[in-house]
Amino acid sequence: MTGSLNRVVPWLPYPVVMTLAFVLFAVFQWYGASLIFSTYVPVLITAALVTWLESRLPHRTEWRPVTGEVETDLTFMVVVQLAFPPLMGFLFTYALIEPARALDLPIGRIWPHGWPIWIQAVLMVFAVDFLRYWLHRAAHENDTLWRLHSVHHSVEQLYWLNTARFHPLEKALQMSLDSLPFLLMQVDARVLALYYMAYATNGFFQHCNVKLRYGPLNYIVGSAETHRWHHSRLAREANANYGNTVIVWDLLFGTWYLPKEREVDRLGLQDPAYPKSFLSLMGAPFNH
Repeated sequence: MTGSLNRVVPWLPYPVVMTLAFVLFAVFQWYGASLIFSTYVPVLITAALVTWLESRLPHRTEWRPVTGEVETDLTFMVVVQLAFPPLMGFLFTYALIEPARALDLPIGRIWPHGWPIWIQAVLMVFAVDFLRYWLHRAAHENDTLWRLHSVHHSVEQLYWLNTARFHPLEKALQMSLDSLPFLLMQVDARVLALYYMAYATNGFFQHCNVKLRYGPLNYIVGSAETHRWHHSRLAREANANYGNTVIVWDLLFGTWYLPKEREVDRLGLQDPAYPKSFLSLMGAPFNH
């Protein structure tokens, strides 16, 4: 790769792939595909493209995961990110959402249902990230919440699949903010789908081991460049960049961090004995 091309290429993957994902969603919906198909196919394509990019354009070769790490993160993806949310959705529906609808509570009138779907989706991204910002920040400042959140920070190499590494109890807390309020407000399913796509696809890039440059986007989205510092082994560097899909709340509340003169060093936790396997990580918050 020539020098000029080497400088240009890192700027392209994020905007190109993210745009592709949402164009595919729009095209599938235009042709009458189901909402599930329209949502999950672009997400799967994004995951495949990021996997390919990691093999062709790695940010750091030493971040390529060993087989055991991949197995652990794949288990988290299947159990915590795919199987667990429908269970929580079932519990939310029968314990809270259906009773709220039966009582005709005014919460549903809070949301601007008449706005265009895409504008509602942008609003939901910013609203969810505001709520998740404070939960994420509290997880770094409160010892009890940190015990749960440290499971996510146990990774020592960043690559796209470890975006799934969350303890189920923390995932339940996250869903109480990024799903439950919007289900109670009866937000359109298409808006929920677009939010999920933005969260998932951006999360793949946020954790990926791909050589990327974001430039001004570092002040808008939760980027790989900012999020790598959030996974630093040094607390003074990790206690920053709490944003998930967007980073604007970090800018507003003074936790945005992106040094220009150096790159992040070691990742993970200070505890060398912290568990590595899926089952041991399930118990880690209670015995570490």
